[in-house]
Amino acid sequence: MPHHNHPTQTPKNQDNSKPKETNDWLPLGSHEGQLSLDIYQTDKDLIIKSTIAGANPNDIQIYLKNDLLTIRGKRNLPADVADADFLFRECYWGPFSRSIILPVEVQADKIKASMDNGVLTIVLPKAPQAKQIIIKIKNQ
Repeated sequence: MPHHNHPTQTPKNQDNSKPKETNDWLPLGSHEGQLSLDIYQTDKDLIIKSTIAGANPNDIQIYLKNDLLTIRGKRNLPADVADADFLFRECYWGPFSRSIILPVEVQADKIKASMDNGVLTIVLPKAPQAKQIIIKIKNQ
């Protein structure tokens, strides 16, 4: 039976004396990030929250077309680190977007959005539910 190394073990023939160079970091803005969302509802509203720390509210657009809501924007890399030699790069900088199909009808003209401490909150008032009507069929 062949011997397999444990995932955390280093193969004996691998040279770890110098750091591995990596070119797998994508250049800033070469792809679009996707937002994480929390969506919940009350009796009257559908509420969407997303953490967008580092984004300027003026750089965020929210679109609604039929039942499709799209949030699009960008986070600019701070100028003081733009030319830095990164050791770790886990924060996403650049364009982002997210589109979702709303689970309920909303009153588009009453939607409100705000941003507080890097948290975007979108409040979408639910549309009044249409009353069900019964249509009688005439026998001819």
